[in-house]
Amino acid sequence: MASLFKSFFASPIFTWWNSATFGTMLFTRRKGEKVGTDDQGNIYYREKKGHRRWVIYKNGPIEASRVPSEWHGWLHYTTDKLPAEQDITVKAWEKEHQENQTGSAAAYSPAAPRPATPKYEAWHP
Repeated sequence: MASLFKSFFASPIFTWWNSATFGTMLFTRRKGEKVGTDDQGNIYYREKKGHRRWVIYKNGPIEASRVPSEWHGWLHYTTDKLPAEQDITVKAWEKEHQENQTGSAAAYSPAAPRPATPKYEAWHP
């Protein structure tokens, strides 16, 4: 019973961190126009009669780092052209888009810090 209660209150009706909320889905259905998807399955929308732009993430946490750079520019009004309308050249040194790894086993962890040893002698008057 407690599990059912917990899963009910973790549903999109009450939370935003697991998926789009009920209000976002309703707004998207009524006023949104689908403009494209990225390779992760995220769906991008714009308002039919307005200027708003947004993304509905496919499965997983709502995390801004999951938006690839070509869509980031469109979402933030850096460009009005959709990625499909742009000539995007990928440089040889560019890596594949990767979401933020903080809090996971793949997160960056620097080597253990060295103990502080002074490289000078303190001045004494």
